[in-house]
Amino acid sequence: MAQSPGAGPTAKDRLDQAVGTVTGSPLAKADADMKHVLDALADLKPKPIEGDLSAAEARQQPTPTDAVMALLKKNGKSTAPEAGIRTENITLTGAAGSLPARVYIPENANKNTPLPVVVYYHGGGWVIADLDTYDASPRAIAKQASAIVVSAHYRQAPESKFPAAHDDAFAAYQWVLKNAKSFGGDPAQVAVMGESAGGNLAINTAIKARDANIQLPVHQVLVYPVAGVDMNTQSYKDNADAKPLNKPMMEWFVKQTVRNEADLQDPRLDLVGRADLRGLPPTTVITAEIDPLRDDGRRLADKLRQASVPVDAHDYAGVTHEFFGMGSVVADAKTAEGVAAANLTTAFQGTASGSSAAAPKRSGTGN
Repeated sequence: MAQSPGAGPTAKDRLDQAVGTVTGSPLAKADADMKHVLDALADLKPKPIEGDLSAAEARQQPTPTDAVMALLKKNGKSTAPEAGIRTENITLTGAAGSLPARVYIPENANKNTPLPVVVYYHGGGWVIADLDTYDASPRAIAKQASAIVVSAHYRQAPESKFPAAHDDAFAAYQWVLKNAKSFGGDPAQVAVMGESAGGNLAINTAIKARDANIQLPVHQVLVYPVAGVDMNTQSYKDNADAKPLNKPMMEWFVKQTVRNEADLQDPRLDLVGRADLRGLPPTTVITAEIDPLRDDGRRLADKLRQASVPVDAHDYAGVTHEFFGMGSVVADAKTAEGVAAANLTTAFQGTASGSSAAAPKRSGTGN
């Protein structure tokens, strides 16, 4: 693990870990950085959304982002957004009307030189979260990859069932291709990226671009993506009661999202079982040890490789779902952000030089 940006384990951390180990809790594996975020989240007393909460009530619960802010305040650190990035809230054209989006632009960008663009899709099980919840990740990528990031919202379930979010994600990608120049972007250098449900949207956007014979993304970054419908994988079993994501929560998200059981056979949801992944761009896959979706990401990486897609897969021990974007308090998050940014930069440089996007070297742990 990378050197921690926060305090080391306390006596309470060690006691909690010992108790967790005895009880078999997956959270006993959390490193000190991650545990401090989880403790901060617990202090905010979120109601379990997998219970009787409606989608509207679930959207009002404290989030891991709130926990990071609380932890920074507790440690006397600034909660201000990372410097060096300016943002603009815009609207773009989705599949069924206008959608909110946020553009992140490096402040040191040369206004006379178009920058590469990353279309980013946030997580939340296609049901909860928004551009504010997932602000840190696109901000970090914009800065570290020296790229413009367009964080695109999408219609959410249960108000808009599957495949509304997928249709909006592809529409947002098309909009960026057509409008990149208007905000200083290079339409020839566009990548896609997403976290969790957003990771699913990102790869499905690339698949639809391939099938529609339009410009492919030069790279795709998939952070603990939802990639299958099997909730009996080993990582689901190991992390059935993990936080901030567990198996009952995933079941709740799916119940809110799909129209019927037949939707679960759709290759857009069952990527590892039914999707054709041939001809997709080089891919970065990032997974977390304490996450029901860990095996989804691993299986997707393997299937991409079998389809001859270059893959750089990294699995991070001691961290949970949602760790990415927590670089201010979790060391492995900072490392993972750097990996994603470096691979995007490599892809953009390959495109800029007139060659095909370079395939990043496969590395990381747990492969």
